[in-house]
Amino acid sequence: MLQDDYVKFTIGKQKHIALIAHDSKKPELIQWVEDNKEILKNHFLCGTGTSARLIADKTGLPVRGYNSGPLGGDQQIGAKIVEGGIDFVVFFWDPLEAQPHDPDVRALLRIAVVYDIPIANNKSTADFMLTSSYMNEEYEHSVINFNKHMNKRVDSFH
Repeated sequence: MLQDDYVKFTIGKQKHIALIAHDSKKPELIQWVEDNKEILKNHFLCGTGTSARLIADKTGLPVRGYNSGPLGGDQQIGAKIVEGGIDFVVFFWDPLEAQPHDPDVRALLRIAVVYDIPIANNKSTADFMLTSSYMNEEYEHSVINFNKHMNKRVDSFH
């Protein structure tokens, strides 16, 4: 395994989906979840603070809540990605508003890409992802072999 540049992981049929939205985008995310409730009810949902609570209250779907974004929720979602606990992210972010936790948002986007996790940052992308045939089946994806990468870095110091 260490000789391989990538490690294969399987996203199961039932996805673990993180739902996140900046304040100005929360109504849009709630409406999107409501419009796609029949699909989303078959998956495990989580989200950051207010987004998770509002989605659960307005749609009746169970949503596991983490801290709000400015209080570390984006970092909690990122950690769950690293642990293999999140397969799919829907993050309606507002590119026109400065956010106090912009570095956390950037870190979350980065870690999703590093771990080859599908991430939608707007409704159109979320619609495409949710209607993909991969939503109904297992999906194998490749992640950089970090053990090989770390060993190479350690060896470079000797």
